[in-house]
Amino acid sequence: MNTFMFYNPTRLFFGKGTLEQLSAQIPQYGKNVLLVYGGGSIKRNGVYDKTIDLLKSIDAKVVELGGVEPNPRLTTVHKGIELCRSENIDFILAVGGGSVIDCVKAIAIGAKFDGEVWDIITRKATGTDALPFGTVLTLAATGSEMNSGSVITNWETKEKYGWGSPLTFPRFSILDPEFTYTVPKDQTIYGMVDIMSHVLETYFNHTENAPVQDGFCETILRTVIDTAPKLLDNLGDFQHRETILYSGTMALNGVISMGIRGDWATHNIEHAVSAVYDIPHGGGLAILFPNWMEHVLDSGVGRFKQFAVHVFGIDPAGRSDRETALAGIAALRAFWSSIGAPSRLADYGIGEDKLELMADKAMVYGPFGNFQKLNHEDVLAIYRRSL
Repeated sequence: MNTFMFYNPTRLFFGKGTLEQLSAQIPQYGKNVLLVYGGGSIKRNGVYDKTIDLLKSIDAKVVELGGVEPNPRLTTVHKGIELCRSENIDFILAVGGGSVIDCVKAIAIGAKFDGEVWDIITRKATGTDALPFGTVLTLAATGSEMNSGSVITNWETKEKYGWGSPLTFPRFSILDPEFTYTVPKDQTIYGMVDIMSHVLETYFNHTENAPVQDGFCETILRTVIDTAPKLLDNLGDFQHRETILYSGTMALNGVISMGIRGDWATHNIEHAVSAVYDIPHGGGLAILFPNWMEHVLDSGVGRFKQFAVHVFGIDPAGRSDRETALAGIAALRAFWSSIGAPSRLADYGIGEDKLELMADKAMVYGPFGNFQKLNHEDVLAIYRRSL
């Protein structure tokens, strides 16, 4: 494996009743709190009221920013930054899914930056400080609750980029599986695809001698595959929600990627799609990932064979390595379809007319991907496979 340094300062509180930790954690940072949330689901499921009650109990002065979009917009980040400055905010609390947390990360670093936060997101500038923030997670998907990464969309320019900073780890994250009971079926499906995709981005690498990391990845993938249909049959099952919630955190908190350089091409390709069409991120990944796999198969047939055998239990007897590998890719596509994920760009009404535009946006930083370096024609080929 590669030489590495592991660092993750986020304090994780996991399980029933952990919201009570707000009373002990927030006072360490100050009284003025910016509460950030999404479309209002936390008001319908009671999480908002519980959070407000706890904030009142510690005499916090609460300023609210609601309406964070599923693909969080730069305009919303700007609103948050202005509130932080005008209200002398000491601490930001994200209550919601990964989009809310991603938005808060940009607000936190932007509030302490003397310039345009988009320059940090587009790697033209580097932040030197950030407001402290914590999270209360209500959706298992992105893993943003225990990492420093974020994805922000500039809707005016149709650009969507992932970015990160050592300054944007949450100080703490609270994960109560009961808070995910009311996540609707389609969002639950997209979340599980996103979790698996994060693991797959790590798993497809050319690192030698990483059997423990491989085992971590394969276990998370098999666990989600086993749990998904059970959870979709009973969206209010605590144990299944708990398993998926924990899987989402472990998929992208850095543990499974120690000493490994993952690929991350498919996420980049999808970001260009949802920047232009504003589709659900998990839906885009379900469409694109199997087609990326088929496109890059010859860069690592043995790796894909291992995936097929260890994750989906494909019997290699009587099959060539390539046939086994293709069977594994087919099994992934079939599994995602079986739980209701989309399989073609046409499922979102996307045709050929903007493929070139999306490919141009995906290539903004030049060739990318660590398993196989992709160029403009590669990206177009993957989009065409996905139509």
